[in-house]
Parts: sequence; structure tokens; C-alpha cells
Amino acid sequence: MKTETIEIKLENGLDARPVALLVQEASKYDSRIYVEADGKRVNAKSIMGMMTLGLNNGENLVVTADGEDEDVAILNLEKFLSGK
Repeated sequence: MKTETIEIKLENGLDARPVALLVQEASKYDSRIYVEADGKRVNAKSIMGMMTLGLNNGENLVVTADGEDEDVAILNLEKFLSGK
């Protein structure tokens, strides 16, 4: 299991479109991936769960991945959230 704290560097934060793209990215991996912020923990592959977080640019979240491809999953989700 790998855990990483990531700062959101997306102009509009995680509104509808970036959440959809994040869920698509997370769904590429076999690992179980969770995002935690403000005491809430949701499945990163669930668009409804991710929408409940309502995260803005500059906020931090914790991403946890557990599985064979956890390293690459965390790396690519961090790139996405960093706006790269």
C-alpha cells in the first residue's frame, strides 16, 4: 500500500469535469484507490463519491493505492492533480 499527500493545482479545483477525468485516470489501474480529505474517504473510481469532496485549488488530499500497480497509479494521479 502506498499513500501520498497531494496539493491540488487545478485552476477550478475538482469540479465536475476534472473529477470525471480523475475517475477515468484512477479506473485505468487495478489497484484499489482511495482519496481522503476533511475526514471523508471515498473510492477514487466513483464519480459520485469524488463529487462529494468538493475540493478547491490549493487544498491537500491524501491518495492511497493498494495493488500491483500502486506506484504508477499514485505517480499519474499526482501528475493529474498537479496540472501536469
